[in-house]
Amino acid sequence: RGCRVHYCFFNLGGAAHEIGVRQVAHYLWNRFGSSHRVRFVAINFEPVVGEILEKIDDGQMGVILKRMMVRAASKVAERYGVQALVTGEALGQVSSQTLTNLRLIDNVSDTLILRPLISYDKEHIINLARQIGTEDFARTMPEYCGVISKSPTVKAVKSKIEAEEEKFDFSILDKVVEEANNVDIREIAQQTEQEVVEVETVNGFGPNDVILDIRSVDEQEDKPLKVEGIDVVSLPFYKLSTKFGDLDQNRTWLLWCERGVMSRLQALYLREQGFNNVKVYRP
Repeated sequence: RGCRVHYCFFNLGGAAHEIGVRQVAHYLWNRFGSSHRVRFVAINFEPVVGEILEKIDDGQMGVILKRMMVRAASKVAERYGVQALVTGEALGQVSSQTLTNLRLIDNVSDTLILRPLISYDKEHIINLARQIGTEDFARTMPEYCGVISKSPTVKAVKSKIEAEEEKFDFSILDKVVEEANNVDIREIAQQTEQEVVEVETVNGFGPNDVILDIRSVDEQEDKPLKVEGIDVVSLPFYKLSTKFGDLDQNRTWLLWCERGVMSRLQALYLREQGFNNVKVYRP
């Protein structure tokens, strides 16, 4: 509807988790909103999760985690003059997304919360993801929120939630919001380049090297990559997390994409996973 959309990411799984989400955010911005200057705000929520796991009753953890996220996002929204929060929740899809629980989650903030997927079922959401090109991202993205509670409540009681939250040290929440990393989404490529200094970028190749074309299938079909004197193997970026280990690990793999953004992100991700035989190819 013409609104500028910023991205607020709660990191629960370390560097690899953030790399994956950066890929999605950059893809969406590049495809649908590249005319706008957009923020990518990353909040390290691991200390908050640790405090919840240590002090909060198991059944209340999911709702309280979401309440903490809304509190944090509202603070970020206020800082940057953002008018509303947007989430991807769908009614009844998971335990925290019942009407009772959503109402309790919303109660912690005066900021308008929009839920465009609220009435959609899972198949409808998957079809939408397929249409906009994010289905494969979602399929390979690890899920972290689900591990926080073994038996979450589907009908939380306000007084009980508030009593549990009295055990929580809110200075932890304030600290992670204060230390949130705010990046212009146009600078993700540049920042990633700085972060992957340990991953070599090359414009030539040796006898043991193979170029790994990580573009999407459509991009590869439209503009096939052919480089004289070296093998080129196709493996779309969204399959790297599950398929890279099947490749010959005695070879050195030179990751390549058109602009170099995804290849840098994926090189960092693979290094996080323990693969040291990767470089970024920029001819």
